[in-house]
Parts: sequence; structure tokens; C-alpha cells
Amino acid sequence: YGGGGRAEEWQGEDWSVRPVSGASAAGKRYRCPGCDQEIPSGVPHLVAWPQYGGIDDRRHWHKACWNAKDRRTTRVQRSRNAPRY
Repeated sequence: YGGGGRAEEWQGEDWSVRPVSGASAAGKRYRCPGCDQEIPSGVPHLVAWPQYGGIDDRRHWHKACWNAKDRRTTRVQRSRNAPRY
């Protein structure tokens, strides 16, 4: 995942946040929980998870979406049969 991890507080929880370089994301696609759009393979982004969460709690975010997470109103709801990355 690359270096430079940091801790942030969000929604009353401590979160671990790490940058993911484009090279380490090559061949993988993720769905950003902030905008519900796909993060294409090879695109630098962030991975964030609650400090006391497990590996299944990790979520991959666009950098801009993570930075704007407090300005978003309601959660984007994915359609029932949309892929989940």
C-alpha cells in the first residue's frame, strides 16, 4: 500500500488512512463508497478502515471523495444488482 499512513477521526471513530500508488493498484478495481463510482486499475487513491476494524472493513476511496466525506449529505445507494468492489 505504500507508506505515509496516518490516523484520522471520522464519525467518532479513529480511522487508519493510507495512500495507494497507481503501481500497487495495477490490475485491481475498487468502488469508492464516497461517490459509488469505480476506481480504475492503476489510479492512485486512499484505503481507509476503522482503527479497530479488520481487513474486511477496508474501503478504497478517491482522494477527493475522502477529503469531502464530511460535506456529503446522504449516502449514495447502489442499485441492488450493481457490482460491489
